[in-house]
Amino acid sequence: MECAFSTSLINDIMKLITNAENVDVLYDDNHVIAVNKRAGDIVQGDKTGDLPLSDIVKAYLKKKYNKPGEVFLGVVHRLDRPTTGVVLFAKTSKALSRLNAMFANKEEVQKTYWALVDAAPPAEEGTLTHWLVRNEKQNKSVAHQKEVQHSKKAVLHYKLLKTYDRYYLLEINLITGRHHQIRAQLAAIGLHIKGDLKYGAKRSNPDGGICLHAHSLRFLHPVKKEPISIEVAPNWQIS
Repeated sequence: MECAFSTSLINDIMKLITNAENVDVLYDDNHVIAVNKRAGDIVQGDKTGDLPLSDIVKAYLKKKYNKPGEVFLGVVHRLDRPTTGVVLFAKTSKALSRLNAMFANKEEVQKTYWALVDAAPPAEEGTLTHWLVRNEKQNKSVAHQKEVQHSKKAVLHYKLLKTYDRYYLLEINLITGRHHQIRAQLAAIGLHIKGDLKYGAKRSNPDGGICLHAHSLRFLHPVKKEPISIEVAPNWQIS
């Protein structure tokens, strides 16, 4: 039996995952490229075997610049699969080594996230400190109020940007970088990110993603030594 899909449905599905023809480039020069990650993308290859964004961007660069042979592209950082927003890649080994050093020293890189949550935060602005324990089998982290065995300290700052009828928009700056940190810490204080079933949201989003978005990335260019600021708004439908 054949299954028929409408053109509009196929187009909607294609929008959820990046391919070499629809890469949303935010910044591109000889040394780095930044793209807007879609909700269905994985940044780097994993056990799913799905084509990673890194390989897709390689194919995009090879075609755009008509490059012979293998294209170099280094993964600098990652975002969770259902998360959207700015992802930076290095186009040279020199840029990759320098960016890796910058991202390891978090004071040299500023990453700002936006999160849409289902409850009001305890204050308009504040700092959350927890100790996270990662469960590898469930691919999930649990936030504790006090240090426990195998836990890692997690700290973030948040600020309330806007209030909607049923949701609250938060701006978040990470002080530490832990597995599922934003998702786990917000859930621990009763704030569930829209669409994030894994961390307590009541329903999923139509695209399977969650309303957690890497809104901006600021860093010193690894070669030019100039400050670079990259920003992109989320494509959310808020009712």
